[in-house]
Amino acid sequence: MKGHPYLEWPQEYLKAFLKGIKKVAFVPYAGVTMSYNEYTDSVKKAFEEYEIAITGIHVVEDKVELIKRSDCVMVGGGNSFSLLNQLQKENLIEPIRKAVKSGIRYVGWSAGSNMACSTLKTTNDMPIEQPASFEAIGLIDYQINPHFTNETIPNHGGESRELRIKEYLVKNVESTVVGLPEGMLIEVHGNETELKGSGEAILFKAGQQPLKVKPGKVKFD
Repeated sequence: MKGHPYLEWPQEYLKAFLKGIKKVAFVPYAGVTMSYNEYTDSVKKAFEEYEIAITGIHVVEDKVELIKRSDCVMVGGGNSFSLLNQLQKENLIEPIRKAVKSGIRYVGWSAGSNMACSTLKTTNDMPIEQPASFEAIGLIDYQINPHFTNETIPNHGGESRELRIKEYLVKNVESTVVGLPEGMLIEVHGNETELKGSGEAILFKAGQQPLKVKPGKVKFD
């Protein structure tokens, strides 16, 4: 959030979601303009008031074992193509998927929220690296477009975000996309999904008008 310290605005939600969590495996692979160590340190600082141990997955040899021994996997934002490329290279997609399905908690922001989807296709990022496929972790059955805004630049002829999502839906008609603006998050517990924060998300489906969604219990599928 512009004008707020890093990861400051969702703290009240994170404290509740991470209650009882002691060990976190942090995935810094979306970081491109900073080192993985620098990225991990910035996340540790954001959570320094929590009684949790955060380990950057890049510093351990047996990354799958770290995931198994952790209570939560955190995946940070940055470039989602670089993130997915590295996760695929290290064969971590399936271990993270299995861990979360078994009860380990997952926290992802920006590119990290894209990884929770089935595919990378609704990212906003430039493809600076080429992953083996666009298949992501697939924890949810709808797509997220993070940082959603439909603002356009005056005197600029580029497409709006809404138009780009509609293009995606022309080629992926069975999909659902949630335009998630700044200051909002999606929290999932089993079969229950809740939209939290301030503002409105936008729900996109092929052949339908975009629907504004207010905070509360929701169904996106």
